[in-house]
Amino acid sequence: MADELNLSNLKPAQARKSRKRVGRGLGSGKGRYAGRGLNGQKSRAGSHKMRAGFEGGQMPLAMRLPKLRGSTSKDAMPVGPHRTRTQPVNVRDLERFEVGSEVTPELLVEHGLIGNTRIDVKVLGSGDLTKKLTVVAHRFSATAREKIEKAGGTVVSLREPAPEKPKRKRAKPAAARAESEESEESGESEESGEVVAESDATQE
Repeated sequence: MADELNLSNLKPAQARKSRKRVGRGLGSGKGRYAGRGLNGQKSRAGSHKMRAGFEGGQMPLAMRLPKLRGSTSKDAMPVGPHRTRTQPVNVRDLERFEVGSEVTPELLVEHGLIGNTRIDVKVLGSGDLTKKLTVVAHRFSATAREKIEKAGGTVVSLREPAPEKPKRKRAKPAAARAESEESEESGESEESGEVVAESDATQE
């Protein structure tokens, strides 16, 4: 019969291993330098709490790699106009809706075609569409727009493409500008010489 459980024979189910106490004298086996060695970064206080990606002070990988060009400010999120995110929906997925219905991003979420309405929706032209629908989305590919309108539907774009800015003419370098001026002057002198010659010929 097992002994009755009381405070005198109470013990854990598994044996517990006590931690090694460092810095408690040379006879303890972990005294003097407490297992950290003599010198260096790892022997200092706080050296084992370095942030993720820290490379000991050398140029980190995130700064060594080349970056994509363009605006990356907070105002240009998600990260600039060159990396905008969209949720694709093909025109073949619109066949499930009834004729004459208005397909909005909220309706697409209800049918499980997109995950949420926080990210822009772009309708792509893969597949065929035979129903007359009013499709409301942020962007449309040229093929998708053509197929929706060909089926008698209407396209409503929530985010019209920005008009292209006129290109500015680059200023000519000083050397090229000087050459053009010289050529213009030589042309004017040649024209004046021709006028003088013509006047002499008329006098004769």
